[in-house]
Amino acid sequence: MGKNKLKYEKSPYLLQHSENPVDWNAWNDETLNLAKSEDKPIFLSVGYSTCYWCHVMERESFENEKIAKMLNDCFVNIKVDREERPDIDRVYMTALQSMTGSGGWPMNMFLTPDLKPFYGATYIPPKEKFGRAGFEDVIEQINDLWKNKKQDLINSSNKIFDLLNSGLKKKDTSSVEIDDRIFDKSLEIIKNIFDFNNGGFGLGNKFPRPVVINFLLAYYYFTGNQEALDMAVFTLKKMCDGGIYDRLGGGFHRYSVDLYWRVPHFEKMLYDQAQIASALFDAYAVTKKQYLLDYGKDVLDYVLKNLTDENGGFYSAEDAESAIEESSPEYKEEGFYYLWEKDQVDKILGKEKSDIFCYAFGVKHEGNTISDPHNVFKLKNVLYLANDVFDTAGEFYKTYDEIENILTECIKILLEKRNKRPKPHLDDKILTSCNSLMISAFTNGYNITGDEKYKKAAEKCCTFILNNLWNKKEKVLYHRYREGDVKFHSTLEDYAYLIKALIDLYESAFNVSYLKDAIDISGTAISKFYDKENSGFFDSEPSAEDIILKTKDIYDGAEPSGNAIMIENILRLGYINDNSVFHDIAENCIKYFYHETNNMPFSSPQMLTGILFFRNSPKEIIFTGEIKNSEINKIIRYIHGKFIPFKILIHADKQTGTFVPFVKKIITDYENVNFYICENQACKLPVNNLTDLKKII
Repeated sequence: MGKNKLKYEKSPYLLQHSENPVDWNAWNDETLNLAKSEDKPIFLSVGYSTCYWCHVMERESFENEKIAKMLNDCFVNIKVDREERPDIDRVYMTALQSMTGSGGWPMNMFLTPDLKPFYGATYIPPKEKFGRAGFEDVIEQINDLWKNKKQDLINSSNKIFDLLNSGLKKKDTSSVEIDDRIFDKSLEIIKNIFDFNNGGFGLGNKFPRPVVINFLLAYYYFTGNQEALDMAVFTLKKMCDGGIYDRLGGGFHRYSVDLYWRVPHFEKMLYDQAQIASALFDAYAVTKKQYLLDYGKDVLDYVLKNLTDENGGFYSAEDAESAIEESSPEYKEEGFYYLWEKDQVDKILGKEKSDIFCYAFGVKHEGNTISDPHNVFKLKNVLYLANDVFDTAGEFYKTYDEIENILTECIKILLEKRNKRPKPHLDDKILTSCNSLMISAFTNGYNITGDEKYKKAAEKCCTFILNNLWNKKEKVLYHRYREGDVKFHSTLEDYAYLIKALIDLYESAFNVSYLKDAIDISGTAISKFYDKENSGFFDSEPSAEDIILKTKDIYDGAEPSGNAIMIENILRLGYINDNSVFHDIAENCIKYFYHETNNMPFSSPQMLTGILFFRNSPKEIIFTGEIKNSEINKIIRYIHGKFIPFKILIHADKQTGTFVPFVKKIITDYENVNFYICENQACKLPVNNLTDLKKII
């Protein structure tokens, strides 16, 4: 089988399709001009390398010679890695959701040569199946319409585009009043969809929503509302107990296909590890529940072991499916790497240990995968916490420590056995966005645990991003690095997450260069993305000619909204360097998005968190003295160990005063240890020991 044009690409997803008989092209000027010159519609297929249903559709349709010929004859075919081009993905996912009411990957869109969509779907079976139209029929029908009713399709695409574009028109925000009742209303909406039996939200597939946890914890901090805290902690507990967590190797799978967090789609995404770890550490800071800390550390350790490049960057994902044996790498099954039959466990562990292990982790002879729509799991088992150590100890008349030691030994033995199986595919792209989320997570992990390896990981990754993906001279941030190749101008999310990571890292390492870079990159982000006429940040640079829809999104999908994080960033920097312009931009953005947030708060919880920040003055903690001083370190450990949303933590020296004007107003002595606790630029008398600081913080 020959290769198509994707053979020249670096994306693991595109390379997976480089030997398809479909004449795939990458999204570039040459391809887009080809569609115009040949007056052919575009078939656009968007996915990512660890997407299970993308693999299914490839095997069923894109490796099918008959379907490939139909596609090649009728369309200019384009493959896009959504992780490389989130800007393209956002435009057409917005269109798909408006057309069908839902979205997902693979995303298959049919476009006119001027890039306007007229038909779209997610997974399409080769022939009619599950009540879905067959791909062969779809191709034939669209080709017939293009030949005989082309203008009708063009008119349809124009209507879709105009409808989508109408939502981006100027808004009158002059009468918008920010009302704190938005928070109470949002909590009630969250409660109405909260699953009080199983944690999480809704009664279908269970997705981790760390952005909701962020809001609930911040809301609890400012109101003392116990329900908010209980929903956050209960959800995290159920996630940690469920099969969505990899009990042997650590890390969280993408989502579960049932109510109970039991049976996951088995891919592991870097952005999930970053956000869930941070949520676990924050919840631990509030509650001091040890299991939250333990799981948070396990997630970071999983990333260090499995997703870390030797140069410091973090890889994007591990696949959901894997080969069932080395000799047949082309035959893969979802979850094969992670699932166990009871007979296997019995043979490996021996009866006595196996009985204990299987009782604790729900392993049964008949299998425990309560959701198996494609009949592939059969007698296999997902490991989940069916009975905790106390219950297991009671069942087998052993002590807690005895059961703990037995389970630890069993996990080690089974992990060694599992490591001999063919591993799932690793997507080794290094993305600015996900890596920045991970920097923040490792920083949070260091703040809570004091473990230096986490701070080193955060700083090494930050250095990698700044050296390889940030062109300081030209003020350009790039999105993707792989095998030395740097490509694609960054979107708002890259800038927003990196700025947040730099501020987080400064407040942990107190290296003023991080603060300088955060301020510098913020200025670049504002100049590139901020809509000076109407307010709000564009998701992509407005000058990008191949992005037909200039969106400003506050929806929190798998990752938080770039607008929400950017608002939090400029509020933080506004307080740090006394920049009223930043504060005004944040206020204008909040007003611009206020009605949308108020109407659909569950879709935009990170924006709610940003509004909480705006409505509540943060604690500004400024300290002086030698950073290595033992008393300073003791106090900082205490501060980091408390959950104080939006706090500003500054080490004041003469260099810092250049970036933090407020420092010069209150401090003349930079040598001695003093901690100033301030709000609204009003400070309490300084303290120089932990006992006194505890009384006022």
